[in-house]
Amino acid sequence: MQLPKAQLAPPLDPDFRPAASAFRTFRAQVKASGQGVPLVLALERGGGVITRYETEVFATEAAEASANLRYVAELVKTLLWARGGWRVVVGGPAQIGAYLTQAYAPGGEYAFDAEFMGGVYEKSFQVETVSVDQVPAANEKTVSVGRHLEGNRIGFDAGASDYKVAAVVDGEVTFSEEYPWDPKVQSDPQYHYDHVMHAMREAAKHLPTIDAIGVSSAGVYINNRVAVASLFRGIPKDAFDEKIRPLFLRVQEDMGEAPMEVANDGDVAALAGAMSLETTRLLGVAFGSSEAAGYVDADGNITGWLNELAFVPFDLAPGAAVDEWSNYPGVGAQYLCQTGVVRMADRAGIPLDKNAHLAEQLKTVQEFMAQGDERAKQVYVTVGRWVGYAVAYYAQFYDLAHVLMMGRVTTGEGGDIVLAEAQEVLKQEFPELAGIELHLPGEKERRVGQAIAAASLPAVGKGKS
Repeated sequence: MQLPKAQLAPPLDPDFRPAASAFRTFRAQVKASGQGVPLVLALERGGGVITRYETEVFATEAAEASANLRYVAELVKTLLWARGGWRVVVGGPAQIGAYLTQAYAPGGEYAFDAEFMGGVYEKSFQVETVSVDQVPAANEKTVSVGRHLEGNRIGFDAGASDYKVAAVVDGEVTFSEEYPWDPKVQSDPQYHYDHVMHAMREAAKHLPTIDAIGVSSAGVYINNRVAVASLFRGIPKDAFDEKIRPLFLRVQEDMGEAPMEVANDGDVAALAGAMSLETTRLLGVAFGSSEAAGYVDADGNITGWLNELAFVPFDLAPGAAVDEWSNYPGVGAQYLCQTGVVRMADRAGIPLDKNAHLAEQLKTVQEFMAQGDERAKQVYVTVGRWVGYAVAYYAQFYDLAHVLMMGRVTTGEGGDIVLAEAQEVLKQEFPELAGIELHLPGEKERRVGQAIAAASLPAVGKGKS
């Protein structure tokens, strides 16, 4: 598959090869060849919910057919992390189904993805090959959640470098604060419990009663139980099952059993954007210690999609940065977050204390930016162009009218540069997408808005206050 250069190359990452451009080129080549054939994919999640995706690839006999495998590999990986699924049904050329079956088998190229998805949905991961007309129909389900601001509420947002908490009374914030932590390397579940409870108790000091508690956290949560989350990657499996899966249920009990809702931080980011902008068809993206994303559809509902865009490949360059957890190159977790800023700051020659936490190193870059340092500006130009190409790629999988950019990376003067550069990418290279509106929230909302949106998750009326 051809990997075109970015027309607006990130100055500190000249080898960047955007997936958005590669997919556009591949699809145009298939169409122009006159040898395109249908490829239909269906991904099944829990409860029989199915996402269906239709595209075209080169026919088996076409000279360019070898390009199909890279295209399909990146496409299926993207769909799995954007939508989720424990079963992939492939309708199309037989060699594509055979390739995917091998790639997602134990020891295969995408064994990590297969194991992860199987754990999320508690099913053995499967790839099935059928004829195009046998691919299951789409069966999507959406959920209306959040936007409840009446009463006395606690909102908690757990990130990988800090956690934020807010006390909210009838929609007005009476207290908000953020605290540093380092959860990924911790092997003792008590560490997580103690920090969560610290936030809850601090917020409770500013409320006459506790009517509801909303939690936003990276990972997948089912019935307020932790299914899988990178925040807890250091916890041994036995301790995870015993202490971490019911972590928030224990917190709820210890806080007086007020109604609680736990949601993926990406969905809460999208909800925060939809609430603040009073709109729909919105992708909310938090550029923090990692990349978190969520989507609100045209009806204003949450889709139930996985939306783990941190593990979606959007840089297809041969030398793309490799994620240390999934061991896959070119994903957002190495670019659209503090890690990406720090990597580029190193390239720019900005002196950083490598013993400091990522959040502190980011703060140093922001201080240089506030002083008008040209090296820091180049870091943010690079990140902004990454964002533009990422949005262009995501738009191939989401019906987008708005993208709200949140998180520490967008704080300060650098955030305005990121916004401007991303808009320029859409305008110049993807004019058909220039109508997508990119937004930055106000400074306060950037840092604690997600905790406030989390506070709105539960409906009041059940449980004790």
